[in-house]
Amino acid sequence: MGDKIQEEQVTPVVAEGVDDEPIENNRRLFVGKFGWFMAFYAGFYALFHMLALNGVSISELTGIVVPYLPAFPMETWNFRIIHIAGALGLGFLLFSGRNFSSDEEQGSDIINIVSIALSLAALFSLGMAMSFSAEIAAGTAWNGIDETIKFNETWLFGAPLFVATFGAIFLSWFDKRPRGSISGLDVTLAICGVSVAAYLIAIFGTQMRNATGTPFAPIGMSLAAVAGTALILEMTRRVAGLALVIIAGIFLIYVFTGQYMPGVLNSPPISWQRFFSQVYTDAGILGPTTAVSSTYIILFIIFAGFLQASKVGDYFVNFAFAAAGRARGGPAKVAIFASGLMGMINGTSAGNVVATGSLTIPLMKRVGYSSKVAGAVEAAASTGGQIMPPIMGAGAFIMAEVTGIPYQEIAIAAIIPAVLFYVSVYFMVDFEAAKLGMRGMKKEELPIFAELVKQVYLFIPIIILIAALFMGYSVIRAGTLATAAAAMVSWLTPHRMGIRSIAKAFELSGLMSIQIIAVCACAGIIVGVISLTGVGARFSNLLLGLAETSQLLAMFFAMCIAILLGMGMPTTAAYAVAASVVAPGLVDLGIPLLTAHFFVFYFAVVSAITPPVALASYAAAGISGANPMETSVTSFRIGISAFIVPFMFFYNSALLMEGSTIEIGRAFLTSVAGVYLLSAGMQGWFLERKVVWFNRVGLVIAALFLIEGGLTTDLIGAGLAAAVFVIQRVVKPSEDAMPAVRGAD
Repeated sequence: MGDKIQEEQVTPVVAEGVDDEPIENNRRLFVGKFGWFMAFYAGFYALFHMLALNGVSISELTGIVVPYLPAFPMETWNFRIIHIAGALGLGFLLFSGRNFSSDEEQGSDIINIVSIALSLAALFSLGMAMSFSAEIAAGTAWNGIDETIKFNETWLFGAPLFVATFGAIFLSWFDKRPRGSISGLDVTLAICGVSVAAYLIAIFGTQMRNATGTPFAPIGMSLAAVAGTALILEMTRRVAGLALVIIAGIFLIYVFTGQYMPGVLNSPPISWQRFFSQVYTDAGILGPTTAVSSTYIILFIIFAGFLQASKVGDYFVNFAFAAAGRARGGPAKVAIFASGLMGMINGTSAGNVVATGSLTIPLMKRVGYSSKVAGAVEAAASTGGQIMPPIMGAGAFIMAEVTGIPYQEIAIAAIIPAVLFYVSVYFMVDFEAAKLGMRGMKKEELPIFAELVKQVYLFIPIIILIAALFMGYSVIRAGTLATAAAAMVSWLTPHRMGIRSIAKAFELSGLMSIQIIAVCACAGIIVGVISLTGVGARFSNLLLGLAETSQLLAMFFAMCIAILLGMGMPTTAAYAVAASVVAPGLVDLGIPLLTAHFFVFYFAVVSAITPPVALASYAAAGISGANPMETSVTSFRIGISAFIVPFMFFYNSALLMEGSTIEIGRAFLTSVAGVYLLSAGMQGWFLERKVVWFNRVGLVIAALFLIEGGLTTDLIGAGLAAAVFVIQRVVKPSEDAMPAVRGAD
């Protein structure tokens, strides 16, 4: 028995399956011909974007003229409409509206019959949209006044579209089928998405594009936008949960009730025709969020798909184990390093938790961490991936779109804040391990570092991406080069990418893109409401009023709004909304544009570990088996130092790489020292000893002085830290006591 235990203890930990495709609970799994069709759909959808972004048409690529396919470069609005419609079609066919049934159940006969009728209605609506397009191409003058056009749009296009859309959405909530079975209702919804796109592309190609938001806009614009909005909300519910849908619904209700609201919430009356004729334009759904999801985000999803196909994720996690596994509390340190590396690939908090947490969380529990602490460490570490250059999270691309600041500058500015985030989490984890008397993992349990160094070439795609960005290439060109490099590097590994593997990478990319595209489109609805009602400007005035009392109070209020908006929402949507509501007010306060948006973005990111609704913490709790609320509270405590970081670069812009080399270097060093002291004070551990209460207070105060960034405050902070050092090392208060050390090599 003892020999068996010893053998289990020295079994090497090797990361496998990190790059495997996650299967969501409500995602269908198809086989046979339909499985091949869905694989082709997903792969072609991703390939279409890669070609469109690089201006290469199918005909140019193959030398074969393919009729009816769009020419590149496409008109911007048309490209974004196709981008959303393609994702909706793919999403509705793949993701069920409710949980799956047993294989014996095949759905209600009544629902099957009704779904056929709804599909016919959807097809009729699509046929009318195509008919309108043909009339416009033939020279018919389209307007919103002609009674015949209004009748046709209302009753021959809008009515069947509404019946099909809302009927299929409602019935899909009750249509229970096996996992491998397709629902006619979801086919109907996919057709409705195509119908909306066909109509909007036809009308936006006329002078009526300039009539959006006016009484002269064709009624069909509003009807198509209502159906399109409903489809986006339903797709978001299926792939991202109810939280974002509820928030978007509240904003939509506000459009028509804002005129009855008091104070800052009061808005002018807006008719439904005016609002919906404008919300499906670049003032809303087709605005910055979709602009980014249709370009940068999907491009880097394709890049991530190619990296996953070559098993780079497995290598990153093994590299982290080899580099940090022997440190005290080893698996927790591995979680930090691995999540930082994985963040460069996928840039999502929940995705990082699932990818690395399935391996690190059980190991953390094995070396002595409780379930809630193990989950909390992984959640906090994974959250930082969204601010880790060079890829960062999708919100960073939206920042570039909204502010007009080149993404390269944003990525460079993010370096020190990202390092401070991970440094703060590292110190908190390290002190936690020291307090618990933990040891690291055994050498025999870890991958051999020397062997992993021989595969360091797997970092080449990341290096090429960084180099291309610094050399001034566009983000699209840099991402394309990095994607090609990932395929080439795979030939140095056992996972060589041939035609079949490349096709699989595109398929995986198409599947991974559905959620983020739906979230971005849904966030566009909220952004449209904020823009069209003017509520963002009124919040800006509110912040200006608070700033007259205290600028710090205004910043704190902005932090609370950003976190509140981020609760239960993916970071992309949280930042997009906060950037519309909060960031303009901060800019009005005189705060530089980059600092204001980075402040909001940072808190939108950490909202993933902020209770009571913390998506990253909940995902980690699902793996660790701990209580989700306890995990979120613990992850908040572990990441508490990171909540100070945005205030650090607010008071000291050198942390965003603004200033001389000396100023940036001094700011970085004092900030790291401040984060170290703050973590020591929060954990009650300093110089390998417990800290009495007055020393903890001294450490926190010293940290805040160092964090402020001025020369005088740095000197005061250093003096206080020196005083605590002397008391801790020389005086040695009697309450200090070393804990018993658990574990042994």
